[in-house]
Amino acid sequence: MAKQTFTTGQVLTAAQMTSLQQTAMGGGSTTAKTASYVLVAADAGTVVQMNSAGATTITVNTALFAAGDTVQIQNVGTGVCTVTAGTATVSTSAVLALKQYDAGSLYFNSTSAALFFAADAADNTSPLTTKGDLYGFSTLNARIPIGTNNQVLTADSAEALGLKWATPAGGGGKLLAVVQASYSGQISSATTTYADTGLTATTAALATTGSRVKIDLSMYVSPRSNVSGNGVKLQLLRGATVLTEITADAGYNGMAQENRMNVGFSYVDSPATVSATTYKVQYANAQTATGVYFSVANTPCYIILSEIGA
Repeated sequence: MAKQTFTTGQVLTAAQMTSLQQTAMGGGSTTAKTASYVLVAADAGTVVQMNSAGATTITVNTALFAAGDTVQIQNVGTGVCTVTAGTATVSTSAVLALKQYDAGSLYFNSTSAALFFAADAADNTSPLTTKGDLYGFSTLNARIPIGTNNQVLTADSAEALGLKWATPAGGGGKLLAVVQASYSGQISSATTTYADTGLTATTAALATTGSRVKIDLSMYVSPRSNVSGNGVKLQLLRGATVLTEITADAGYNGMAQENRMNVGFSYVDSPATVSATTYKVQYANAQTATGVYFSVANTPCYIILSEIGA
């Protein structure tokens, strides 16, 4: 029943006592509303129940309720009903937008300030339906569906929930593919003109034109043992294009003796293509055409190509 003022000695009827008991237990008869509504003083101690298919508001103003008054608010309609501060203030730790079958209690601290204690039963229902789903939020809890394999969760202000699953652009520096090849079988050269060593490898088709290729080399070389003042020069090529000189005179020592040595080298190339790309090593005499060796004593030489995402 609505809030009553009793006098000393007044006798209450059974109906009045029943209504008071129901109100004290948070129940009692309801005031049904089907459109937006502004609370009035007579609503103190009652249940205001909204039933509308569209969005509605229940507005709270000052100087209508005394400190300690309560108003129960329920929403049974499919439209969202929002408890709205008019001239009064309404504070809550929950939400003021009530979905269907949500409810709450307005408790007045003063004639101009109320607390809203929500009993949002519907909010306890999970929107998640599928393995891997995540909770999201805009104005209400909502489902972020699971993405596909290898996608990552990405912030996106254009999305309703501010998040989406997306494929990383270009791999982001990720190692995408590795190819290794080797050559063994001692060969020699007696010219200062570069020639192929047989150490070569080809990538698979590259992921994007922004992919880089890291080339790692390990080679065993030596000048001839009976000639002084010579060394081995090496260069790295992509197809027919010279990328860089690897060494100008490996094994040089100024004396007529063999000076075997291992040459290790790394280089990062940006081929700007998605096509399979071939890399190779060439060798030659550094100072004089007296003879140099590659893959000395048939020692294996290695080339490793690593594709790195843009």
